Amino acid sequence: MRKEKTEYISRNSWLPTSAKEVEELGWDYIDVILFSGDAYVDHPSFAAAVIGRTLQAHGYRVAIVPQPNWRDDLRDFKKLGKPRLFFGVSAGAMDSMVNHYTAARRRRSNDAYTPGGKFGMRPDYPTIVYSEILKKLYPDVPVIAGGIEASLRRVSHYDYWQDRLRPSIMLDAPVDMVIYGMGEKTVVEIADALASGRSIESMTDVMQTVVMLPKATTPKADPDNVILASYEECLRDKRKQSGNFKHVEQQSNRMHGATIWQPHGDRVVKINPMLPPMTTGEIDAAFDLPYTRLPHPRYKGKEIPAWEMIKHSVNLHRGCFGGCSFCTISAHQGKFIASRSKESILKEVKAVIAMPDFKGYISDLGGPSANMYRMGGKDKSVCEKCMRPSCLHPKPCANLDNDHGPLLDIYHAVDSLPGIKKSFIGSGVRYDLSMAPSGDSRVDAVNRKYNEELIKNHVSGRLKVAPEHTCDKVLEIMRKPSFSMFYDFKKIFDRVNRQYDLRQQIIPYFISSHPGCREMDMAELAAETKTLNMHLEQVQDFTPTPMTVSTEIYYSGIHPYTGEKVYCAVRPEEKLAQRKYFFWYDKTYRDDIVKSLQKMHRPDIIHKLYPAYRDPRGHNKKDRR
Repeated sequence: MRKEKTEYISRNSWLPTSAKEVEELGWDYIDVILFSGDAYVDHPSFAAAVIGRTLQAHGYRVAIVPQPNWRDDLRDFKKLGKPRLFFGVSAGAMDSMVNHYTAARRRRSNDAYTPGGKFGMRPDYPTIVYSEILKKLYPDVPVIAGGIEASLRRVSHYDYWQDRLRPSIMLDAPVDMVIYGMGEKTVVEIADALASGRSIESMTDVMQTVVMLPKATTPKADPDNVILASYEECLRDKRKQSGNFKHVEQQSNRMHGATIWQPHGDRVVKINPMLPPMTTGEIDAAFDLPYTRLPHPRYKGKEIPAWEMIKHSVNLHRGCFGGCSFCTISAHQGKFIASRSKESILKEVKAVIAMPDFKGYISDLGGPSANMYRMGGKDKSVCEKCMRPSCLHPKPCANLDNDHGPLLDIYHAVDSLPGIKKSFIGSGVRYDLSMAPSGDSRVDAVNRKYNEELIKNHVSGRLKVAPEHTCDKVLEIMRKPSFSMFYDFKKIFDRVNRQYDLRQQIIPYFISSHPGCREMDMAELAAETKTLNMHLEQVQDFTPTPMTVSTEIYYSGIHPYTGEKVYCAVRPEEKLAQRKYFFWYDKTYRDDIVKSLQKMHRPDIIHKLYPAYRDPRGHNKKDRR
């Protein structure tokens, strides 16, 4: 970030991060101090800014301490003193362990949420580390945790990096409460209650929070209260942990969920229900706050990679009803879509246009999934009762309104603004959603138009889609459509490219070592994608993260919904044996791949991948099929 990008904005336009900045504002107290594992970027894509600005809009004085040093004399934790109401702690926009480690548990060398991409500016498990420090320094001040790390650890969960089942984060971190999911409404309710004189201990029923109570308070199971197997039972029996997850996922995806209780020793963790999805007015209010949209001047021109990636993008909605087994979006944001108004979106686009370095290109008009804007149930009363984790799997719900017309209207409105040369869609597109028959000829025609306009006008040379695998039995576990649908979409993509003389690429994402996937499945994936003339780039080895179906299967070997055993590649050599097929074209891997395929008696795949290969006895593999 160069100096000229911030010099036109007053330094006091940001929330304060130091004692000097607090003094310059003339404050003699602070209501809430937020500690974040991320650098402070005053932008609606960064949680500390959203929570801070939300509280500010309700009259509270908020300061942010970004990436505090936890290894020295703890001056960062002391410099602002006590807040009047509470400390908030968050690991940041990413789970710290995903941020720090690869799927092979190797340390990463950079951190996209840190100035200069520098690694090592946050600890492992910052939620635990920060809250422990704060409670030792200020034992009488409430500490409230939020963010993705705390949110997804609200019940007992498998920790891939320590390879063990851990209890709810309420047991690991000395916090008074966890706010899970998107926290704007909840944090204001808590601040208002504390400001009115209520104690944090008395707030046991606030929606979308997690608290810890004496075990004796656990009620009997009924439609409004789900009692999970205890942490101790789950330690003894992996089936208990697997069974717990089904209840947690179902309740998290209900419009009006039950309260969840999980005993831990002589205490019980109480998870209050998730709030209903935000209204358009509520989500507009969150995005329309007076963000500078820039990193704090304290970073003195250092680039923050995560901000550089999204600074010219606009988020259209929250939530995702795809329900992919390996994804945590619905567990955190919910499956019901909360969409912004057209006016709010265009207001933000105009703010992007006004940025000094904007060149006319919106990098993304997207969301958790790019094309779910203003979608949901046709009959809301059906949604009120629904417990399906996915509206698209095993097939699109008959009640789903998948009309892409409102999204096209946004694209057209943005592209018509002075200063816009082109808007791109950088988020992943659910082609199974845009291609799904709706039962309405008008909607089907609009959706066909959407696919064509998307490919013709909104691809920056490369369109990202996520088939994830080619094997139907693996895709079934992933809750993804058959790979045959990718072929159908690619036909549309190729036709539009030919029609308008475009030279664009379609970039598919694939995952190796997902539960249910064997080495043979990866070999067939390599052969099938080679037939499509694809050298795979967007690939990853499955990384188990808390609060997903896939992680529960990986840990227990059991599918939470069927109770059936599922094969999982767990040992490093098993995972490496699958991953190598992504790189079949690399000579480094060829001999090993051939040797593996010979052991599996698949000379046909050897020939598909390496037509000219001959074995040491001089026989061409094609001749030995």
